[in-house]
Amino acid sequence: MDKSLSPDNRAKLLIAQLTLDEMITLVHGPMPAMVTPPPADAAMGAGYIPGIERLGIPPLNETDASLGIANPRQVRKGDGATGLPSGLSLASSWDPELAHAAGVMVGAEARDKGFNVLLGGGANLTREPRCGRNFEYLGEDPLLAGVLVGEAIKGAQSNDIVCTLKHFALNDQETCRHVVDARIDEGALRESDLLAFQIAIERGDPGSVMCAYNKVNGEWAGENDFLLNQVLKRDWGYRGWVMSDWGAVHSTAKAVMAGLDQESGEQLDKQVYFGAPLKEAVEQGEVPFERLTDMVHRILRSLFDKGVFDNPTARRETDYEANAKLAQTAAEAGTVLLKNDGVLPLAASIRKIAVIGAHADKGVMSGGGSSQVIPVGGPGHEIEVAGLAGAFAKVTYHPSSPVAAIREMTRNTALTFVSGEDPAEAAAAAKDADVAIVFADQWATEAEDLPSLSLPGDQDALIAAVAAANPKTVVVLETGTPVLMPWLDDVNAVLEAWYPGTRGGEAIANILFGAVNPSGRLPMSFPRGVEDLVRPEIPGQIFGPPVEGATLPTTRPDVQQHKGRFSVEHPEGADVGYRWFAKTRAATLFPFGFGLCYTHFEYAKLEVAGGETLTASFDVKNAGPVAGTDTPQVYATVTGSDGKPSQRLIGWAKVALAPGETRRVTVTADARLLANYDASLPGWRIAAGSVGVGLASSAEDVILHGSADLTARTMKP
Repeated sequence: MDKSLSPDNRAKLLIAQLTLDEMITLVHGPMPAMVTPPPADAAMGAGYIPGIERLGIPPLNETDASLGIANPRQVRKGDGATGLPSGLSLASSWDPELAHAAGVMVGAEARDKGFNVLLGGGANLTREPRCGRNFEYLGEDPLLAGVLVGEAIKGAQSNDIVCTLKHFALNDQETCRHVVDARIDEGALRESDLLAFQIAIERGDPGSVMCAYNKVNGEWAGENDFLLNQVLKRDWGYRGWVMSDWGAVHSTAKAVMAGLDQESGEQLDKQVYFGAPLKEAVEQGEVPFERLTDMVHRILRSLFDKGVFDNPTARRETDYEANAKLAQTAAEAGTVLLKNDGVLPLAASIRKIAVIGAHADKGVMSGGGSSQVIPVGGPGHEIEVAGLAGAFAKVTYHPSSPVAAIREMTRNTALTFVSGEDPAEAAAAAKDADVAIVFADQWATEAEDLPSLSLPGDQDALIAAVAAANPKTVVVLETGTPVLMPWLDDVNAVLEAWYPGTRGGEAIANILFGAVNPSGRLPMSFPRGVEDLVRPEIPGQIFGPPVEGATLPTTRPDVQQHKGRFSVEHPEGADVGYRWFAKTRAATLFPFGFGLCYTHFEYAKLEVAGGETLTASFDVKNAGPVAGTDTPQVYATVTGSDGKPSQRLIGWAKVALAPGETRRVTVTADARLLANYDASLPGWRIAAGSVGVGLASSAEDVILHGSADLTARTMKP
């Protein structure tokens, strides 16, 4: 307990005092709610690793925390938490400082509830826009995702707790996630998903990394020597520990020797692989004792390094009001204005408003699965989903009613709400109003991919009916992914609010009425149709008969059909999302980086300098009538490993400007974004020559062009 010593030395001293049985205790643990009786010192979260009291080693109390402190099965009765907006909403802010603040808030709530390990920080890139877990992640670009996830982890760990980075790696579909083998070239993987993880580790230094369920190039992610030993621990020098996902362990010696350090949620595995079988493997010499020592060292080192030993968690009251304000700020920053013909912002003097659909009188939608946050005071509304079980069986709405928030801003306005279940009733209400606001939602959950990109439940027909009845129609989307918009030309404004969290209703109302100028920018492309995607159909997705009461058709992956395994090729390689659309020249509905606001900005005086990397300097001016925040983006066109041009985001800036104000901005590229990964080196290789640079408002709207020469160089992996 000598704080003057390094975390490594402290761990080494402690390990010298451990017995073999105690070491085994530290490398596996259960879900405490499934233990009878539950451990007395368990905080009743997703996972628990017993401590060793005689040596002062604290128990690890782990909670899902992608979007707030989760309680999906409500094993902690009556325990609510602050729900952040979805990961896609946070990514839409393009704001590292906000990501850090959100992490600080979640980490503080974790401490308040007795947790010292957060199972958060998802860096998986969106390769499949229908993936049911996209709402937890941060979009399709490795730089954007890596920076924001890293900052969120850094913020969470400022509370003297451990935060994970997950799911390592290439978990890009939920369909058949327990059997699918994701196949991709090493260079392409290094330049995309792995780069996002690498950047996140460099910025956030997470105490633990969680493996994925799927296979990668033929090996389970949790027993993948290439991912865990070669990339993570050797090439990147990662010093923390690798934990499994819940139910993702398939072996003892193979997994241990491939780099997995801890078995989590052991009841979900076929057996407790890291318990008695691991002890026997060590005693028989199948697993070297030095490897077990390394596993324990990594765990203890992180606990020392992140402050878990020196500042144990102590339960206390949470300032939910302050945290709700932060969640609202995040929701406002992450809301993206996709269309506006001048109807927004709405005037407070409007005489009649019709609000329609999506249970907007009760709350705002949240995503399902292990990240499900139960709101403080309970949900505003819940819908049972037939055919699903446990944590995934309910659609939960945070009790932040957009209708109530709009009423608060328009006290002298007649407001009518109709459910939208009857399009004719909705059209009649809309016809009698000065403006109609249609709320539409799309529920997504872990373990289920969406059947399509269309809004479920005939909401497209509802929007069309309302738009036909009222020439001033605004659509507010609460979705977990991009959606198709067959009605786009017929409505006046579209606002993408994602899953907006604890204060989502207030955030939406503020933007609708101009109390907040929207500044969100898309972190992923909205396609025009599935035919433009890399895979028009999700591999392995099979639909059963419709289930009465279901919110979406239930996917029924037939594992037997695949004989327990099947592979999915990734021909897009590193060209994920906007890079794929640029390469195939397919037009998007809305491009990566796109977003409107209530003012407009002008760019000038682009100067680009080269050398070992690229630096772009430029002026940004608020040329409009109100204060606003812009996100100028810098892209480079690099010749990819396939010899074809590859468009890459190399940097951006968040610039808040008063009307008429101009600011000079400089963006410097991470050199890896200008390179190709050469597995034969191994490492990154930059070719000498001129590189084109574009200053843009989105991936498809380059406003100023420049270029500079790069110096040939190589870099370590």
